[in-house]
Amino acid sequence: MSILQVFTLLGALGMFLYGMNLMSSGLQKVAGEKLRGFLSAMTSNPLKGALTGLGITTVIQSSSATTVMVVSFVNAGLLSLTQAISVIMGANIGTTVTAWLVSWLGFKADISVLAVPLMLLGFLFSNSKKDKRKNIGELIVGFSLLFLGLSFMKGAVPDLRQTPEVLSFVTEWAGYGFGSVLLFLAFGTILTLVLQSSSATMAITLIMLSMGWIPFTMACAMVLGENIGTTITANIAASVGNTQAKRAALSHTFFNLFGVLWALILFGPFLQLVGKITEVLFGLPNPAAEGFVVTDSASPEGAAALYGLSMLHTMFNLINTLVLVWCTRYMAKVVSWIIKTPENQEKEIFRLKYISAGHLATPELSVEQAFDEIIHFAQISKNGAAYAQSAIKEQNAEQFEVLRGKLVKYEEISDRIEYEIATFLNGVSADEISESTSVKIKAMYKIIGELESLGDSGNTIGRILSRKNMHKKEFDAETINNLNTMANAVANAYDVMIENLVAAHKGELDDIMNAYNAEEQINVIRNDFRDIVVSEIDNGTKNYQTSVYFMDIMNEYERMGDYMINISQDLERAFIGK
Repeated sequence: MSILQVFTLLGALGMFLYGMNLMSSGLQKVAGEKLRGFLSAMTSNPLKGALTGLGITTVIQSSSATTVMVVSFVNAGLLSLTQAISVIMGANIGTTVTAWLVSWLGFKADISVLAVPLMLLGFLFSNSKKDKRKNIGELIVGFSLLFLGLSFMKGAVPDLRQTPEVLSFVTEWAGYGFGSVLLFLAFGTILTLVLQSSSATMAITLIMLSMGWIPFTMACAMVLGENIGTTITANIAASVGNTQAKRAALSHTFFNLFGVLWALILFGPFLQLVGKITEVLFGLPNPAAEGFVVTDSASPEGAAALYGLSMLHTMFNLINTLVLVWCTRYMAKVVSWIIKTPENQEKEIFRLKYISAGHLATPELSVEQAFDEIIHFAQISKNGAAYAQSAIKEQNAEQFEVLRGKLVKYEEISDRIEYEIATFLNGVSADEISESTSVKIKAMYKIIGELESLGDSGNTIGRILSRKNMHKKEFDAETINNLNTMANAVANAYDVMIENLVAAHKGELDDIMNAYNAEEQINVIRNDFRDIVVSEIDNGTKNYQTSVYFMDIMNEYERMGDYMINISQDLERAFIGK
């Protein structure tokens, strides 16, 4: 095998992987956020969860994307661990569709002859001004590159029958009985770990089988290894997630390890079952029969081997799911016992919920993920405002210091969350994004800045109250009641802002009159009390310094109202187009 052939083979593999990623990305963009809604809604029982995973993976042609999405949802608390396990099981079945597409279109129908004309169609679609057509164009180009890459790989792989020395070496590898099965299983695992794509490894295995490099038995062992190797993606995604996310990823590993274990124990009978099904369904020779040899990929034996290997991949995951789907609760208990909840995790309520498991497969889905985090940020900010209101009423010095410490903590949390979301959005922006997604991301940058300012305001109110206490000044009952009136108006503005954030996220935001009304209420209250304070100072009925502290807090609350109306206006420009 010459150096040129080696580089041609590697380049063809790169083309295949790039085409696979591009096709998956296009499919996910076309499906859009409906995938997330479908995933959240269709997981009420284990069987539905498995069917959901099967459906989504069949659509987007990437079990890795599905499992990373599932880990993200578990990390966010949108899916329970039990639900996630069932979805991951279904995703394993869904990924077998790729093997059938490659076996049929890549080897038997040889769709690569249509790939170049399809590239023209994809190019025309990708130049459309409409995002949906661009995404369809990306899908078509990815589909074409996938099968072109497969065709080049087949052409670059040498026929070992022309090189008896190499053929005898490969044959020797396959001559150690069950030891060879374990050897090729390990090879399939390592290859999938390196390529980070079980679909690519499956394609390589199909090529090796069709070219007569390895017998059917060893190809089946490689497929079993590929099912172990593919679990690494979810574990990488979960490594920065919370405990539940790590448990979901570990359950994926357990699922495939259990399957490989029973498949190895029943290796002979299992292959005979797969061979018999292939023989009956397709009217082809039994690929698991003794003495079966592939001499030509275009022969009935070649077809039987390719279909048999795809059938094994499907049967392995199908049987594994049918056995384990009823045991999801027990699997959840096992992984929960292995990965225990850290003692301090239950106390840590300010962690990121939606983006700590990393990006999803496409910018569009990642933007939805970030928007969830922004809504969570707004809710945390409202909690901080509630502590500010409690601090105003607190008369006990020790309890006030506790509340003051919480306001300082909330400001630090706001700074941290703003930074994390901005960093996440920077990563999303680095990918190729549509114009509408770009507009949303710009608005999201502004929104997290305003939310961080709200955290600063809560801490500012705490500092004003500290100065008041340091100078031995106290608010009378009427003053505290007036401040509560303003704090309640700000709390209402928070509710309106969060309502608008949720509506924009769902695509249901029509106008922001509720936000204008909430801000107007805050301004009216501030102006009315300012006039009253000026009158009281003139009359000498209130202490001047105490009144200054009162108006400082009022002004800070009014600034909070400004930050919140700015957020609603950003939503209006980005999601309504005004």
